[in-house]
Amino acid sequence: MKIGVFGSKYQQNKQRSIKRLFEQLALHEAEVYVDYTFYNFLTDTLGYTPAIKGVITDDKFNIDVALSVGGDGTFLRTAARVNHRNIPILGINTGRLGFLADISSNEIEETLKELFKNYYKVEERTQLQLSMSENFYQGYNYALNEIAILKQDTSSMITIHASLDDDFLASYQADGLIIATPTGSTAYSLSVNGPIIVPQSASLVINPVAPHSLNMRPLVIPDSSVLTLEVESRNGSFLVALDGRSEVFPTATQLTVSKASHTTKVIKRYNHTFYKTLRDKLLWGADVRR
Repeated sequence: MKIGVFGSKYQQNKQRSIKRLFEQLALHEAEVYVDYTFYNFLTDTLGYTPAIKGVITDDKFNIDVALSVGGDGTFLRTAARVNHRNIPILGINTGRLGFLADISSNEIEETLKELFKNYYKVEERTQLQLSMSENFYQGYNYALNEIAILKQDTSSMITIHASLDDDFLASYQADGLIIATPTGSTAYSLSVNGPIIVPQSASLVINPVAPHSLNMRPLVIPDSSVLTLEVESRNGSFLVALDGRSEVFPTATQLTVSKASHTTKVIKRYNHTFYKTLRDKLLWGADVRR
């Protein structure tokens, strides 16, 4: 099995778990390739040189499984690197919360045994696609969690005129607007009181950030919808963030957000359900009186 390892360079205190991971991959005789930024971190910062087949230096790679070693931010970056290659991603958590990267350090051995026995499930997660009236955006224009339109360098609100399938929806006066997938419903959207949506739901969430009006609430829409956005801002610009990757654009830019034609494949253990993750990570339903 060809394994690609992608990781975060901010985990010096997790080197024992990282070494255990590579040792287990060697025991299973995997053909291991490591992303060049993570490889440089391993060799330069940790002083550790794992036994690998090669280093991934560009986007032309062929692997069977991608391992994301870090937190949820690392998982999102791995999803962007894997792009639409149909490569499933397994998230190993060496970060904090670990909602996407939900394999803890003490589960590495058992999880890899299941992986090499092909005993796992693959969940397909919706991605969002961003299009623009002008070709301003030159980066990776897809998001697994959310696309956020936000104010930039000013204390003043922005106004976001939103249309849904060519039908005018509302003008949001707020600090911003989040369009989230079910996967992203437990991320930025949740922090501004958005609903939690089960990953298999064919839905998206439109959620304002600090709206000026109290009657502007999160709205759940079918993921077949196409959302068109135009922005007014006093300083003539605004920020667009795709899973945290942000750029500034002029207010003349029209945005279109829709469901992408491809999905992100996420490897899950059979005993790791979405509801168990809610209980373990978000303390869902926990009674503090007990």
